[in-house]
Amino acid sequence: MRHFIGILVGTALLLGCGHPQPSPNDPPNIILCMADDQGWGDMGYRGHPHLLTPNFDAMAAEAVRFDRFYAAAPVCSPTRGSVMTGRHPNRFGCFTWGRTLRPQEITIAERLKEAGYVTGHFGKWHLGSVRMGSPVNPGNSGFDEWFSAPNFFDNDAILSREGVAVKNKGESSMLTMDAALEFIQKHEKGEKPYFAVIWFGSPHLPHRSAEEDRSLYQDLSPELQNFYGEITGMDRAMGKLRILLKSIESYENTILWYCSDNGGLPQGGSTGGRGHKGHIYEGGLRVPAIIQWPAMFHKPQVVKVPVNTSDIFPTILEMAGIENINDRPMDGISLLPLLNGEIHERDQPMGFWSYPAAGIRTPSAQWMPELFEAQKQGNMVGDSARLRIEDIKIVPYPMDSLPGHAAWLDWPWKLHRIQNETGLTTWELFDLEKDSMEQFNLVNMQTEKAASMKIMLEQWQHSVLNSLNGGDY
Repeated sequence: MRHFIGILVGTALLLGCGHPQPSPNDPPNIILCMADDQGWGDMGYRGHPHLLTPNFDAMAAEAVRFDRFYAAAPVCSPTRGSVMTGRHPNRFGCFTWGRTLRPQEITIAERLKEAGYVTGHFGKWHLGSVRMGSPVNPGNSGFDEWFSAPNFFDNDAILSREGVAVKNKGESSMLTMDAALEFIQKHEKGEKPYFAVIWFGSPHLPHRSAEEDRSLYQDLSPELQNFYGEITGMDRAMGKLRILLKSIESYENTILWYCSDNGGLPQGGSTGGRGHKGHIYEGGLRVPAIIQWPAMFHKPQVVKVPVNTSDIFPTILEMAGIENINDRPMDGISLLPLLNGEIHERDQPMGFWSYPAAGIRTPSAQWMPELFEAQKQGNMVGDSARLRIEDIKIVPYPMDSLPGHAAWLDWPWKLHRIQNETGLTTWELFDLEKDSMEQFNLVNMQTEKAASMKIMLEQWQHSVLNSLNGGDY
């Protein structure tokens, strides 16, 4: 009941506020939110039999809901890198979890900052270090203010405020949100528009939800109580954000975009397709996503056209009236014409590629207490090996090999290229409109379609390798 009261309060605030209509020349405030491991079906509005997500449900009912929204990668760090750059993460060596941005990349925060925005990052970073002096901390990636963790984090976490470790008390999603709300309230009436990135640490394993959220699922197993409780904790935090936004003058001209970083977990997650986190089959890539911008999108709608996290960068720049001048290959496209109803199809296919590379361990629960203790002794950096200085270097990769699992999505067709460790390559082709679970391989039946898509996929992969080897800088 507490959650539904939050919705009613937010609605009352909206109805009671005489929000001024923004001028066409007013740049919008921008908020990007992202979950950590929430699957496509891990939402109440998807008909989940147990999950309570009333604030997400209300947002989905009021705003623009994406039905076929893809993470650019099936794990966390690469997808976050795609949001920051508009590019496939393999282009800058962010192959899998724990890999970083390259300092040579141009981030969305840097572009918005150049255009006069004040920028802030809150929560999970996982694109480098959160220590002072690191070339890949949020500050060196375009953020003026940051309250960040090197990876996912649980309740009562220690986070880095511009490099200074700070102990906190409270549920992890609300800790993240409260820091972001402080930033929003501070800058809401300032001379500059703001850009806030809110990246939750939930519902990543191990699941440790707050009692008030866990208690809503008492009839389920302890594992599911904690898993669902973490999602409900995010829902509470999002409800608090939406209530605040509806109470301030800039509400109409504030963009709020929510998504997850990869498909659902194999342990209880709802994926909406074959596979799960770690796979580039549908279940590892499809995620929930909602965008609201009251000044522009006046009616709720459901977008069924395939889109992905690389599209966020060019879409936000166009929404902010910033020319997307970029001489580097971009994998994302602006979705504004689609959202405005000017177009009804995606004219640029999407590529996915799980390059076989090891993840890099970055445990917040271990490293942040160590940094806190080091700083008490006057050592503000702690272990200098965790600055990730080495990530400035560009390591050459062979151009004559396309290892791993790649896919090319040209709706409704999705072609998979799977190259094993011996170099043997197999192909799979699925018609997603008729076979969303990717069960019926048509590669030997649709030979012409498969042949043309093979050429496009491999051309794209070679373009990615050229970027990976520094060809864009």
